Amino acid sequence: MLRGLTTVRFHAADLDAAKKWYTEVLGVEPYFDKPGYVEFRFGDYQHELGLLDSRYARELADDVETGPAGVVTYWHVDDVQESLDRLLSLGAKEHEPPREFGQGFVGASVVDPFGNILGIMYNRHYLDVLHSVEKT
Repeated sequence: MLRGLTTVRFHAADLDAAKKWYTEVLGVEPYFDKPGYVEFRFGDYQHELGLLDSRYARELADDVETGPAGVVTYWHVDDVQESLDRLLSLGAKEHEPPREFGQGFVGASVVDPFGNILGIMYNRHYLDVLHSVEKT
């Protein structure tokens, strides 16, 4: 039923600042950029990250928490500590320090400047899948 990561949506009270920050983090411009919502495609499988103006999020939910928002979604990175350091240097705050989840899996998470939790992980399974696709 669930076949893979497709789109992750974060909320931001300052959509322009969020767009600028994520453009810097991802190294690409959004492919979809309309008032109230922007979306990026990036990475080996062109995963999607959408940013929704928080004003519209309030219309979609009965209550919006004031703390870190959303589910922790982990993105594969080649070096967790290096990626964590870069995110912190760009204004993110550490949410969960680096830790081993098991052999070949190391993760951490930050809260971005807009209150969303962003997870990063070195994930052996991701690399195995990537290499199997490259061979076809």
